[in-house]
Amino acid sequence: MEELKGAIAVMGYGLAAIGPGIGIGLVVASAISAMARQPEAAGMVRTTMFLGIAFTEALALIGFVLFFIA
Repeated sequence: MEELKGAIAVMGYGLAAIGPGIGIGLVVASAISAMARQPEAAGMVRTTMFLGIAFTEALALIGFVLFFIA
């Protein structure tokens, strides 16, 4: 039973990592699009992009911690 619980936790973390991966891809894609449309606002867009990446990556880290707790 303990092995099954561990296997489910591993699968759960793997599935939980998909969401932040997609989220980071969308954030970067939108930032690149915004910088291409308005190059003069690239500095502000880049800062906002890094904040979005940090918040999205926090979700992955929470899933990683829950993987070790479970």
